[in-house]
Amino acid sequence: MANNGRRAVKKKKGPTTGTGGHGRKALEGRGPTPKAEDREYHKAFKSRQLAERSAAKRSAGGTSRSNPGARSGPKGRATEEVVTGRNSVVEALRAGIPAKALHVAIRIEMDDRVKESLKLAAERGIPLLETGKPELDRMTEDAVHQGLVLQIPPYEYQDAYDLAEQTVAKWKKGYIPNAPLFVALDGITDPRNLGAIIRSVSAFSGHGVIVPERRSVGVTASAWKTSAGAAVRVPVARAANLNNALKQFKQMGIFVLGLDGDGDVSLPDLSLATDPVCIVVGSEGKGLSRLVRENCDQIISIPIDSAMESLNASMAVGISLYEVSRQRATK
Repeated sequence: MANNGRRAVKKKKGPTTGTGGHGRKALEGRGPTPKAEDREYHKAFKSRQLAERSAAKRSAGGTSRSNPGARSGPKGRATEEVVTGRNSVVEALRAGIPAKALHVAIRIEMDDRVKESLKLAAERGIPLLETGKPELDRMTEDAVHQGLVLQIPPYEYQDAYDLAEQTVAKWKKGYIPNAPLFVALDGITDPRNLGAIIRSVSAFSGHGVIVPERRSVGVTASAWKTSAGAAVRVPVARAANLNNALKQFKQMGIFVLGLDGDGDVSLPDLSLATDPVCIVVGSEGKGLSRLVRENCDQIISIPIDSAMESLNASMAVGISLYEVSRQRATK
């Protein structure tokens, strides 16, 4: 065949000028295969999203029930708790317990308790949230909620040292008429005892309640209810170490008085009532711990009938606060 005078050019094998490196990126690939939970189209990715949303709801809505009390979160901080059941919810609302939201089941069967709960929540401006039963079950850890769940925010504790220091300063400047008066709890775990003690401290013009951070009761919904609203007026402060706090109180000029049946001073003979005082009470069974006793300026006993072995902690505090108040009034 004629080639019109052109000579055929034989192409050389191998890369030609200007083509070097064009296929290098293709040869490198796309890197390691992403994990299943990082691939949007994968089932594991959707499962992770659901888990993250559920965790976010738990952190915002609380997960612990009111019956056992608030649980501790990271580093001992209390998490939110919930009050469950129609009777408990309406009683909590009547007592004026601070609430974050009232969750009401979808298509709940109305009765007088539900109606009153809705009315009280509306009057206090508490958000009403219509919530499905599965979510209520999750919030309450499958407790019997009867379609009503009251969400309680964590109590904001003051620092024990700061509270005492501020109170002493106010007293010295004449801002408060009575000498500082505190009650410290040693080994008490019943929130109803705490609530009753807060109520007595409020009744006898006390300035605060001190609780240890560990192995001690906290301000739960049960404590709020038992205090009959006094927890709004009386601050509860936490001490990282109760013994160290008592030592600091003594350095501020606050006398530390322990309550015990084997005290060296009988309550009617108390001579320090008009001075700054911190009354320490132990549990009904174990009483004051050894180190706490050593840090007390005096151990006070309440005269009782020999047939009665001991008094309830909150009752002993109430009697002691009455005697302190009586002596201050007659000063």
